[in-house]
Amino acid sequence: MTEFDDADARSLDEVDNLTQDELAAVNEADHKVLPVTYSGTDFDVEGLVRRLNRADIAIPSFGHGDPTLEAAGFQRGFVWRRPQMDRFIESLLLGFPIPGIILVQQQDKRYLVLDGQQRLRTLAAFYSGVHAGIEFALQNVADEYKGLTYKTLPAPLRRQLDNTFIQATIVKTDGTGESLEAVYQVFERLNSGGTQLTPHEIRIALYPGEMVDFISGLNKLPEWRNLYGKVSPRVRDQELILRIIALFMSADEYERPLKTFLNDFLGKHRHLEDVDVEQIQTLFEQAAALLNSAAGRSAIRYQSNQVNAALAEALFVGLMKRIQAGSNLSPRAVRSIVDSLSNNKRMTAAISGSTASEENIKTRLNLASSAFRRTR
Repeated sequence: MTEFDDADARSLDEVDNLTQDELAAVNEADHKVLPVTYSGTDFDVEGLVRRLNRADIAIPSFGHGDPTLEAAGFQRGFVWRRPQMDRFIESLLLGFPIPGIILVQQQDKRYLVLDGQQRLRTLAAFYSGVHAGIEFALQNVADEYKGLTYKTLPAPLRRQLDNTFIQATIVKTDGTGESLEAVYQVFERLNSGGTQLTPHEIRIALYPGEMVDFISGLNKLPEWRNLYGKVSPRVRDQELILRIIALFMSADEYERPLKTFLNDFLGKHRHLEDVDVEQIQTLFEQAAALLNSAAGRSAIRYQSNQVNAALAEALFVGLMKRIQAGSNLSPRAVRSIVDSLSNNKRMTAAISGSTASEENIKTRLNLASSAFRRTR
């Protein structure tokens, strides 16, 4: 690599690539497929931007329920980098064909963006002339377009852009749970090519609400951030927290696939039903503090610089149960347990290979819980 170092490359991978486990989860067949009603229409680019600016087309906030929207919460943050944005605008100026967008029409006739938010946000930014607080002038394009903003486009190019039609598929919903579930199934099936959604991004789409906000808050705790490292732009850190909470509360209900278990747990506790928020936060924070004091970042990593989610969930669940029982452990004792588990052949097998199997999850949780429970 010549333009950026390994750390930058890992950062880009974090944004662009799904892990093998994530790909398998996203591509897993639906247990029940629901029908949708849809129609097609074309919008000119200028009209799309105008509708965006007056909120007749809305991009729901990622992971948070909005009571005024019937299908809120299914969009991730803006992830396109400037070269992608510039090339998209250039394609329109050149008259190249581009993919259509998919919108959800709700009962008040507003359109919600189901697929295409990166393109629409790019258009809105280019027309406004500002992106990320700086002037949006084309850079990563052919020489004849470099430096152009929407305001400085020659009249023929401006007309070319304004009058370009983008095909839209309009999915209808009546606001019922069944129709929204059908919309979300469409969303999952659109998850291919480009920057694919991670399973947790899709999960947040399915079940936005107070539990998602609670997990987002835990994700900001200093002790957790010290352990995990940089905030994941693909919310993998938040997914790990969900795994810890779900297995702490409901490990006896676990059945493969992990994706379905987490979806069901989040759906059941979407608005923090039957969740002792104060207790969970206290146990999670204390466990993170102990692991930090005992072993630091290496506590939740195994033979790699990458976080091992299977190891992390086992350590957290076992330690949280020990703390819940009202028995304190010293950082020295915790370090001894972490080292012992890392060298345990059964634990090694349970955090490698098929980590989502019922047997491996049961094995690693039992090993960690027993180790923390026995130590005095």
